[in-house]
Amino acid sequence: MTKPFPTKNLRFFLTAPSPCPYLPGKRERKIFTALDGFDAETLHDALTNVGFRRSQNIAYRPSCEGCDACISARVPVERFTFSRRWRKIMARNADLTRTLRPAQATQEQFMLLRRYLGSRHATGGMADMTFSDYAAMVEETAVHTHIVEYRHSSGPARGTLAGAALVDVLGDGLSLVYSYFDPDEARRSLGIYTILDHIQQARAAGFAHVYLGYWIPGSDKMDYKASFRPLEVLLGGEWRAFEPVAF
Repeated sequence: MTKPFPTKNLRFFLTAPSPCPYLPGKRERKIFTALDGFDAETLHDALTNVGFRRSQNIAYRPSCEGCDACISARVPVERFTFSRRWRKIMARNADLTRTLRPAQATQEQFMLLRRYLGSRHATGGMADMTFSDYAAMVEETAVHTHIVEYRHSSGPARGTLAGAALVDVLGDGLSLVYSYFDPDEARRSLGIYTILDHIQQARAAGFAHVYLGYWIPGSDKMDYKASFRPLEVLLGGEWRAFEPVAF
């Protein structure tokens, strides 16, 4: 269970409006606060539970004028069922090995990220990311964070990095901060596989949830998140079971 945290003494800031990367014609703003000090992990847990996400040592959430399309989503792992579709994706990636590594950036990871961004997000805000930027994203953290690497275990590509995920460990679950993968391995559905594998990891560790970040109805980039059922979404300050008719 998430511990309560006194937020009345926190200082929150608001970014200037900028083009929304998900909904054409919209402008986004974010409210944010620093994650630092002795109680950073407790604060992180409390803010995640009310819809914030982490970027380096900052916790943020959308605060857009006239728009509340971004909806926090999480998977309740004990109630999640591995359907035939999910089992096929897991089987398709059974030849990958998983390794948990400390939150330390490597050139190998960065080169894979560059390939991923060039293929999937060539015009996005991260497209011109440098290694220093990547190292900051990975290493500047005041909370319990690690990287999960997925590598080929056989064949000509044996040992090659196929995908990776930056993950925060919360009091009640795992939060997928950012994941990326080999864009030439489309048939594997590595993005979906990463989520499914973390659902398994969370269940094995006794965690209640896997946090997926924001789901945005109407955004093609975010549609995949709604396919993980059962799904819980944060609406009106409360986590509720996902009901498609509500949107």
